Order: sequence, then structure tokens, then C-alpha cells
Amino acid sequence: MKRLLFILFSICLMNCEDKQSHKNKNANTPISDSLTVNQNNELQKPQTTIQKTPKRKYPLLTDKNAMEFFLQYEKEHKEQKVRLITDFGNIDILLFNETKFHRANFIYLTKQGYFDNTQFYRVIENYIIQGGSTDDRDVMRKRKKIGKYLLPTDTKRGFKHDRGVISMPSSDIDNPYKLASPYEFFITLRDVYQLDGDYTIFGKVINGLDVCDKIAEVETDDGDWPLQNVYIRKVEILE
Repeated sequence: MKRLLFILFSICLMNCEDKQSHKNKNANTPISDSLTVNQNNELQKPQTTIQKTPKRKYPLLTDKNAMEFFLQYEKEHKEQKVRLITDFGNIDILLFNETKFHRANFIYLTKQGYFDNTQFYRVIENYIIQGGSTDDRDVMRKRKKIGKYLLPTDTKRGFKHDRGVISMPSSDIDNPYKLASPYEFFITLRDVYQLDGDYTIFGKVINGLDVCDKIAEVETDDGDWPLQNVYIRKVEILE
């Protein structure tokens, strides 16, 4: 009888140890960070979330679609006044409705933040200051994202290159029709009527012409590039 009781006790003890061992084994088993445990103590893989690339709000501009784009854009964006915030002070500009494509282009680039941290890269005292470009790679990336295109001249609106107008230079490429480089502009510091007919006047300085004069006085190299960079820190829409 004692022997029988001893056998039954041993069997019971062994079963208890097996259960405890199995429990400890599960407790020490590492679980991948990518797995979760549900209420039934079952491992589940999480649902994967696919990140979608944000859709472009505006198209990549080219010579083929730029004019049609700005034809529609100018109907919805009627702003005319902008402020150039520079290291030398602010320059307020009124953009002309008559040159609607060039006005729309400048407003579009402003809203895209293109002009921020560009430079007045060509300055000639008592002549012009030219801005909108830089050798900064971030600005070059902005250009690539916006697109590569030129704008036709619009020179028959009765405007002349009086002191204080803002005009658009032609591209540096082989360009017999003086197509305008949309990312750049120049402000005249005196009457330069010899430029009439070749470059599109699309606005005028209404405040801060003295700031333009100060910028034109900085020391430059042989290529008219300021020896110390003159930044356009930001361009803002006023109204």
C-alpha cells in the first residue's frame, strides 16, 4: 500500500514539474518587435501601412505647359504687392496686371518659397541690381522641383525702363527672341531706355528704392558679383 502511494505521488510531482517547465519556457521565449499578442495569447503580425508619395499640387512646368498654367493661375491669384526682405532693408514692389503672365509667375514662385535665400548676384552702381539666383544647391533643387521653362517677352504695354522698375532678364542660353528667365529679375537704378523692347517690365518699386541704391554700392568682383553675398532672406505677399 505504501509503495502504491509513493508511485502515485511521484507521477503527480512529475506532471506538475512539466507544466511549470512549459510555462517558464514560454515566458523566456523572445517575441519579435514586429509581433503582437492578442487576448487569446496568440501571436499576430501588425498590419503594414503603405506610405503613399504626396500628389503634386501643381505640374512640373516646361516650355510646353507654362503659359497655359499661368493663364489659369493668374485668374485665381490676383495679388500685386510683394516685399523683398534683404540684409539692407525691405523693398516693396507693385506688380503690373498688364503683364499678367510675368506677374503670375512672380507670385507663384513667391508662394513656392523659391526666392527665399536667393541673392542679388549682379550689382552695378547707378545702373541695376539683379537678383533671384544663387550658387546654393538648395535653391537649385527648388528650381528642379518647379520646372525648367522660359517666358516670352511682353514689351508693348507702354512701360519704359525708368528708374525703379522691375524687369525680367533673358536667359543665358542661345536666345534670339529674348525669352525671359522666370527665376530672375533686375531693378533699374536710373533711366535705361536702351533696354526697352528687349526685356519685360512687370512692376515697379513703391517703397525702398534707397535700399536698392545701398545694395548697388557694395564692392564687387570683375563679374559684378558682390564680394560679400547680399541675400534676399524672404519674399512676402502683401496684397
